[in-house]
Amino acid sequence: MAFRTLDGVAVAGKYVLLRADLNVPVRDGRITDLTRIERLCPTIRELSAAGARVLVCSHFDRPKGKRVAEMSLAPMALALGQVLGRHVRFAEDCVGLPAEQAAEAVYNGDVMVLENTRYHPGEEANDPAFAAQLAALADIYVNDAFSAAHRAHASTEGVAKLLPAYAGRLMQAELEALEAALARPVRPVMAIVGGSKVSTKLDLLGNLVSKVDVLVIGGAMANTFLAAQGIGVGRSLQEAEMHATARDILARAKAANCEIVLPVDAVVATEFRPNPPTQTVPVTAVPADAMILDVGPATVAKLEAQLADVKTLVWNGPLGAFETPPFDAATVALAQAVAARTQAGTLRSVAGGGDTVSALRHAGVLDKLSYVSSAGGAFLEWMEGKTLPGVAALEV
Repeated sequence: MAFRTLDGVAVAGKYVLLRADLNVPVRDGRITDLTRIERLCPTIRELSAAGARVLVCSHFDRPKGKRVAEMSLAPMALALGQVLGRHVRFAEDCVGLPAEQAAEAVYNGDVMVLENTRYHPGEEANDPAFAAQLAALADIYVNDAFSAAHRAHASTEGVAKLLPAYAGRLMQAELEALEAALARPVRPVMAIVGGSKVSTKLDLLGNLVSKVDVLVIGGAMANTFLAAQGIGVGRSLQEAEMHATARDILARAKAANCEIVLPVDAVVATEFRPNPPTQTVPVTAVPADAMILDVGPATVAKLEAQLADVKTLVWNGPLGAFETPPFDAATVALAQAVAARTQAGTLRSVAGGGDTVSALRHAGVLDKLSYVSSAGGAFLEWMEGKTLPGVAALEV
C-alpha cells in the first residue's frame, strides 16, 4: 500500500488540520495515561518547526452530537501543552464562527486544539456539510489518528476528500509496522491471539490462518477450541455455541498449512480471585470443578522454543487473566522472551489492542518490542484484513 506522507510537503504559513486521537483515559477529571498525547507530539513539533499553523481536532468520549461539559477537550489541550513544553491555544468549537475567529489568531508555528468534533452530529454521520466546515479552516489535512481510522467520520474520512491529505508521522509509523508484519513479512510468521471470546475474533482468526505460519490461540478462546475437540475444560469460560466454528477454523488452518498452537497445560483454580489455591495440570486433566485461568509453564516453554525459529510476530491478546495474580505469569514470561529476541535483533514484533498494551506494560517490555500500537479497534480491523476508511483516504 502506498500512502501520502509529509515528506517534501511545504507547510510554512499554511493552516494544517491535524486529526489526532485525544480520546485519552480520564478518571475523576484527571488524565490517567498520556501515551496518545506523547505519541502525537513528534508530528506537531515537525509541523510547528516548519512554520505551519497547527489546528488539532479530535473526538472525546460519546457526547452524541451535544455539548457535554465533561467531554470537552480543554483538559487535553492543557496536557498537550505540558508535554510539548509550550503554550497551546484552545478554541471553544471545531467549526463555525468561534473556530474561525480563534484560527485567525493562530500564527506560524502556533498550535491550537479545537473543541470535541463529536459535539456535532455531523461528525459521526460523516456529513459532507460538516466536513466542509472543518476543511474551511485549513489548507492541508494530516491524519495522525490511526486508532480512529476504522471509522468513516467527517474528521477521519470526509475532510480528506476536500483538502490535500497526508499521513502524520505516527500514522506513518503504524502503517509501516503493520505492513511489515502482515503484508510483506519476513517468514516464518507467528501470530498470538488471546482474549475471552472466539465470536469477537472470528474475522481475525479467519484472516490470519491464510497469512501466518503459526497461530497461537490463548486466553479463554483456547478453552472453546479445546472443548470443541472433546477435551473437558471444567467450569472454564468457553462458548459452546462456537464449537463448530472452532472446528472449521482448525480445518481451514490445516488446509492453509498454518499450524495452530493450543495450550498443553493450564493453571486452574476453583475460584477466580487474586492468589487463590491453584493447580497446574495437563489440559486433558482439568478437574470438573475448576477453571482454566492461565496457560501453564509447559505451554510457555513450547512457545519460547517455537519463537527461536520465528522472524515476525504479531500479538493481540493476553494468554490468561493477566490482571489477576498469579494468572499473569505466562503472559509476562512470553512477553519477556519476545522482548529479548526483539532486542537481540532476531525478531520483528508488532503488538496492539488495549489488553495487550496493558499486559506488555505490566511485563515491563512496552518499549522493547519493534512496535506497539495504541490503537484498539483499528488495529484489530487491520489484522482482520479490512479496509480502514481513514487510511484509504490517504492512499496515493
